Amino acid sequence: MSVDAIGLPAEVLQAVKACGYKNLTPIQQKAIPEIRKGIDIIASAQTGTGKTAAFSLPIIESLLKNNTHTVATKLTALVLTPTRELAKQVYDNIKNYSQFTTLKTGVVYGGGAMPSQAKMLKAGVDILVATPGRLLEHIALNHISLSQVKYLVLDEADRMLDMGFFTDIEKILLSIKHQHQTVLFSATFSNKVKALAKQFLKAPKTIEIAKQNATSGKVKQQVYWVSEARKRELLSELIGVNNWQRVLVFAGTKESANLLAKELKLDGIKVALCHGDKSQGARNKALAQFTEGSVRVLVATDVAARGLDITELDYVVNFHLPFLPEDYVHRIGRTGRAGRSGTAISLVSPKDAKFLENIETLIGRRFERIVLPGYEFDEFEEQAQLKANKYQTIKKSDANRYRTTQAKNQALSRKKQLKTQGKNRTKKGLKKRK
Repeated sequence: MSVDAIGLPAEVLQAVKACGYKNLTPIQQKAIPEIRKGIDIIASAQTGTGKTAAFSLPIIESLLKNNTHTVATKLTALVLTPTRELAKQVYDNIKNYSQFTTLKTGVVYGGGAMPSQAKMLKAGVDILVATPGRLLEHIALNHISLSQVKYLVLDEADRMLDMGFFTDIEKILLSIKHQHQTVLFSATFSNKVKALAKQFLKAPKTIEIAKQNATSGKVKQQVYWVSEARKRELLSELIGVNNWQRVLVFAGTKESANLLAKELKLDGIKVALCHGDKSQGARNKALAQFTEGSVRVLVATDVAARGLDITELDYVVNFHLPFLPEDYVHRIGRTGRAGRSGTAISLVSPKDAKFLENIETLIGRRFERIVLPGYEFDEFEEQAQLKANKYQTIKKSDANRYRTTQAKNQALSRKKQLKTQGKNRTKKGLKKRK
């Protein structure tokens, strides 16, 4: 269906076309008419299918039609997202969709400058994109009121709940005393999401484009079976031999991301880092370098799994598999977006076998374990080494615990000794006085 067919206001249609939109995606075709009705919605679609436009276009249209925005702007539409990256992405999209209107859009998230955010909020916005924690800070400081909110969007609701934002979301929802429409969007449905919808949404209409936790058919998925110790070597070879130019690599922790980036640089590969210990400025810079092509590889943790929207990203690599199998779907959803094709590579060692099994169960697919010539290894030897390493870690932990206990006992003994010496000196002093 063409974007011309849904009757958007002229200035919004102009903006949408300026963004390169020609046809509506399936989620947009189904969600926009329902949201226009003013009813609560719970919608699920694969990541990268245009969910932001699906919920923001009818809201922008309604704000313009009802002339709810005035000179003394009151916040009318609120969009909550789990991460700062996603907040910024959604904000940029909404700003583009409303660029030819007088609507004011703002964004607040942790890591951003509080004074400038407060100034923006006090000046007034029609649409606000926010992460829950930072929004509650602004509410507590009376920088903003939610009393006039008529449209609430919970974007990537499952991720917000996984990150422990339920209480924050509950506080925010209780702050919206005005009768409002709630639209809950998520890449996947989970029991937590359904429970949240049951508690806070009124007779919601359910929209589901693809089955839960489905991966895009446009994304080619491969698993390389490799020793844990040789993962980095294999990754460097795959990038170099195949001349991959834009590769998003997911590491398990901030520490492992730092180490991997350091080792890839030693191999002559230009790398940028994106994880929670990096400032927002550093993360923006890393993303900009990666997007413009001045670095070939962006090493990230799951903080980036949902917030990155990179045009023509061809390769996603799971250097470590995620703890939650659902996060695999979100990670590889960074490629193959908006109908494009992409490739998702997972480097898997026996250490990751259980995580891989959980992913296969979730998506209903069994992967071939590819062993690249020159990277063969003895699985039994690898398992034995993993057990040995675990035993050594336990032994080291026990030794540390022993040394700590010994140090505490020595300190207590010394304290008692000094106390006894002090008492003895006091007794001697009293005898001399007598």
